[in-house]
Amino acid sequence: MDFESKIISREISQILWEMNKTVSTAESCTGGRIAEAIIAVPGASKYFKGGIISYVDEVKMSLLHVSADVLAEKTAVCEEVARQMVAGACKTLNTDYAISATGIAGPGGGTKENPVGTIWLACGTQERQVTMKVEEDHGRDINLAIATNKAMQMFLDFLKTEPQPAELEG
Repeated sequence: MDFESKIISREISQILWEMNKTVSTAESCTGGRIAEAIIAVPGASKYFKGGIISYVDEVKMSLLHVSADVLAEKTAVCEEVARQMVAGACKTLNTDYAISATGIAGPGGGTKENPVGTIWLACGTQERQVTMKVEEDHGRDINLAIATNKAMQMFLDFLKTEPQPAELEG
């Protein structure tokens, strides 16, 4: 893991500790890399409950409650599936927050609509999610590293918009 990722992980850790909140992951193409980035910080068991690696649609539907209709209509590589993966992970793993990734890391598997390097990221709560689309192909390993870093940064930015404990008391 690169230095930037460790800094982001530490910031996320500090915020979750202070808020006494939990997070989980729902990963497809990243295959557990986001969870790995989260647990790189000692003490992560206080706020990280676990992750679901949903590499196939069957797992997305059964464990993350992703709509079969959306998968059939739009494929697994779309914003709506990334959002539903977040909501499903929060529900299934009983966490306050979740981070998800679904896409085509490469080198094969791309289509005209979703070329290699297309990865949808989402994070948030069961009720509210933010998303980001990654679209550049730099080869599988770099695509996955970029997606993981962007997912972690997006989650950190999301957490910074959440009411902090001191704000809730006032």
